[in-house]
Amino acid sequence: MGDELNKTTTLEEVEEGGEEGEMVYDTTSSSLTMKHPLEHSWTFWFDNPSGKSKQAAWGSSIRPIYTFSTAEDFWSVYNNIHHPSKLAVGADFHCFKNKIEPKWEDPVCANGGKWTMSFSRGKSDTCWLYTLLALIGEQFDYGDEICGAVVNVRVRQEKIALWTRNAANETAQVSIGKQWKEFLDYNDTIGFIFHDDAKKLDRAAKNRYSV
Repeated sequence: MGDELNKTTTLEEVEEGGEEGEMVYDTTSSSLTMKHPLEHSWTFWFDNPSGKSKQAAWGSSIRPIYTFSTAEDFWSVYNNIHHPSKLAVGADFHCFKNKIEPKWEDPVCANGGKWTMSFSRGKSDTCWLYTLLALIGEQFDYGDEICGAVVNVRVRQEKIALWTRNAANETAQVSIGKQWKEFLDYNDTIGFIFHDDAKKLDRAAKNRYSV
């Protein structure tokens, strides 16, 4: 009986098969407010397509939505926001380590790059959730290299990109790319583009690494 009353669902247990977003709290009064701190605090950012214009500087419409530092706070936010399939075309939704802005100009991101996965329109919801869980659960061997992730919603497809900080560190980037594919059971080849290349060449930028 005592074991049943003191059952608490942790982030890891939810990942392994609990109901997504379900948190079961201790029924003892001393544990009702117990939370499970994450190693890092994370911030959700949203780039509203209605706030964009061709004249505006890139990134000027991105705004922080909420910063969380516990597993419970993550689920509280996640369960009350639109998932990628429900976002408007043109929307960009980010989750980055707190105090790192999802912009090339941020000092932490400046020398980095990104891995990108592509999905049919409306098909990225589960992989977006699993990417977030891998980030906040510190599942990557080179977790210190991770800046954050973004999902881009476009007319015909959705893309999830994983931003890292030291693009030239090939060993770290390849490890991150391989682990990300494993976590999501993603079978297509993915490529890594340096931010510097993207800034100079835009869509002509080539993948430096592939896994």
